[in-house]
Amino acid sequence: MEKFTKLTGTAAPLPLINVDTDMIIPKQFLKTIKRSGLGKNLFDEMRFDGEGNEIPDFVLNKPAYRDAQILVAGENFGCGSSREHAPWALLDFGIRCVIAPSFADIFYNNCFKNGILPIVLPQEEVDKLMDDAERGSNAKITVDLENQVISGPDGGSIAFEVDPFRKHCLLNGLDDIGLTLVKAEKIDSFEAGMEARTPWLKAG
Repeated sequence: MEKFTKLTGTAAPLPLINVDTDMIIPKQFLKTIKRSGLGKNLFDEMRFDGEGNEIPDFVLNKPAYRDAQILVAGENFGCGSSREHAPWALLDFGIRCVIAPSFADIFYNNCFKNGILPIVLPQEEVDKLMDDAERGSNAKITVDLENQVISGPDGGSIAFEVDPFRKHCLLNGLDDIGLTLVKAEKIDSFEAGMEARTPWLKAG
């Protein structure tokens, strides 16, 4: 998993509440178990019409936001079914951070496991960042995970909270497999000791 330390990029404004996982990645794209390739289908029903043509008014289709790395959204983002494809699609598109007043629990947890930083802020602070995001690619936002600070284009800053363990995992690029591999030496030592103590359990 890619480390998340400090991110400076364009923030796309999505001032909608209750954006569910079916809106993020519709069910017809859930057949794959690959984490890559889903970015083109992110927000598919909002980005494209029935003929597959881009809907110009959707934020990620606007030139200023095609390379957005941060999403500023409304409350209860990621509600609905628990599909892990939702953070996969966001990440594959290039979104590394989502800022909202609240998230659905399962989506929130899945973000951390896939290298996305979900940040919960009071509505008034989300509104400030939404205003910054509306200014397009000329107004960059910086998210500093180490210091837990978001810096706006005009020099203002907003502090945010994050669970220390989840922060550690993101800073070091550790997903569930990575956390296990950190203990590889101890696991190998335990297995060698177990084999010596119980040789009859060794596979033939």
